[in-house]
Amino acid sequence: MTVFETIRVALESIVHNLLRSTLTMLGIIIGVAAVIAIVALITGAQRAVDEQISQLGGARVLSVQPGQSYWRGVASANRVSMTIDDYEALVQDAHYLEELVPEISSYGQIKFGNQNLNHRINGTTPNYPEVHRIEVEHGRMFSEGDVLAHRRMAVLGQEIPVNLDMEPETMLGRTVLINRVPFQVVGVFERVGAPWQNPDDDIFIPITTAEQRVIGNDRLDRMSAKVADGVPLETGMVDVERVLRREHKIRPGGQNDFMIMNRQQFVEAQQQSMAIFAYLLGGVASVSLLVGGIGVMNIMLVSVTERIREIGVRKALGATRFNILTQFLTEALTIGALGGMLGIALGAGIATAMANLAGFNTYVSIEAVILAVGVSVGVGLIFGVWPARRAAQLDPVEALRHD
Repeated sequence: MTVFETIRVALESIVHNLLRSTLTMLGIIIGVAAVIAIVALITGAQRAVDEQISQLGGARVLSVQPGQSYWRGVASANRVSMTIDDYEALVQDAHYLEELVPEISSYGQIKFGNQNLNHRINGTTPNYPEVHRIEVEHGRMFSEGDVLAHRRMAVLGQEIPVNLDMEPETMLGRTVLINRVPFQVVGVFERVGAPWQNPDDDIFIPITTAEQRVIGNDRLDRMSAKVADGVPLETGMVDVERVLRREHKIRPGGQNDFMIMNRQQFVEAQQQSMAIFAYLLGGVASVSLLVGGIGVMNIMLVSVTERIREIGVRKALGATRFNILTQFLTEALTIGALGGMLGIALGAGIATAMANLAGFNTYVSIEAVILAVGVSVGVGLIFGVWPARRAAQLDPVEALRHD
């Protein structure tokens, strides 16, 4: 028998026992589908985080936040205040920062007509959109003149008009009460959907107005510092640290009472969390593939037992051990490959359903498809070798005597 004839006989055997072959493939289908769905979910989440990081100024933006105070190396329970004076010191003395955005935040009451909401009020500066790469979709951002004049201007996050049952563009020029202080809406931001500090739910006002009329203090919740192009992030962090340690009168060797974080650290933390999640779910998928492989081996062993006489006849007609080995290996490989392709289709369908019904970010990559095909064929090969060898080593005389 030629190799092609051997392959044809193997395929005919699969077709003649279609139900048994399908049940044999079931474990591989489930395992491959789980792998595809898991990889699609992890890859989609990673791409979404990367996109959101890029939209919010990329990894070149540092986040500076108040930390804990220390006394003789022991952290106190109180957080240190970071004030507008710190912001002004950085503006004057930092050498490697391109932009700096202070933020005073507090939750408060938003009233429009007969509707009341509770959202975060964010006092900031006009360069907030530039640093965070957010576009004002309707209207404009308040100006530097509005900040200097303490004007009552407001820019809304995208969710505010939605919660007020209003179209974003119809809010322009309207008056909203923020903690019972009237503000004129001059703009509405585009939707961002950020993974943290999501501006969609915030309302933005001039920092001077927030300090004196709404929030009532000059304590900053955070500052966002954009490092100048061509300057390493570490240099920008050291620059910020130098100025703030001087302002906070921290002695050499003393611990910082503020925190400086870059968004690359957030990305790395996200990647680590998703990698752990992937390993856990990948273990479940591997168990499914193992069970599927054992199923292939069991069914192939049963097939060898059922076809002992047929094997004897083929050997009597001139079939070699290699022909028999090739025939049964081809059956195992075909079952693995078909199970893999069906599993890929099922996994892609699950990923699509998760995206459309549950709102998850999923992405089926070509690398995942290639991996799934390789794994499924490998399972068929590994678990098909023993039954194939057992069939090939049968003695033709004993096989012909088998009932």
